[in-house]
Amino acid sequence: MNQMKHVAIIMDGNGRWGIKNKKSRNLGHRQGLKTVEMVIEETIKNKIKFLTLYAFSTENWKRPRIEIRFLLNLLESFLKENIDKLDKNNIRLKVIGNLVRFPTKIQNLLTISQQRTKKNSKLQLNLALNYGSKDEIIRAIKLIKKKKYEVNEKMLNKFLYTFGIPDPDILIRTGDTCRLSNFLLWQLAYTEIFFVKKMWPDFTKKDFVNCIDSFLSRDRRFGKRV
Repeated sequence: MNQMKHVAIIMDGNGRWGIKNKKSRNLGHRQGLKTVEMVIEETIKNKIKFLTLYAFSTENWKRPRIEIRFLLNLLESFLKENIDKLDKNNIRLKVIGNLVRFPTKIQNLLTISQQRTKKNSKLQLNLALNYGSKDEIIRAIKLIKKKKYEVNEKMLNKFLYTFGIPDPDILIRTGDTCRLSNFLLWQLAYTEIFFVKKMWPDFTKKDFVNCIDSFLSRDRRFGKRV
């Protein structure tokens, strides 16, 4: 049977859910946080050690300013309201992405949250913030060349944001959209991918468990012939 260490999720459909149900994209984003809490709980229950959530992409800066401001405020509120809970539940928070464009107070809050939880071991929650896989790979190559190392697979892995994190076993994307959207392109080479039609706020515990069960029953060959 396959072993699962890492689940990655593209949480798509919050805005569309909000427009459809509440006439507000922002309310959809807020509702999506409830699904985040459920998935964290289920990840721990299934003894999965790594969960990566695509929270804010490099492309998301193209959205209307009012929506960006809301998303940043939502991130700030989430950290302030949940860091005690994350720490108490032995969850480590790690950020992958370039935080330079974020307000200083959010950068500081993220730094404090990561520092406070760095020794926790039940689950590592990776938040992809201002993350883009193409930028990540280019950044890694530049760092390798700057240090005058040989550019190879092992060295590239070392300079990615995800160094020390196993590649995802499964990727779940909600929102009835079948694309990767510049997310973990290098790391997803042999990941099992599940595209779910439901919007993220409608994604349920049963949906999550179904993805896990499907993965556990799959024959993974990694390019080998049997």
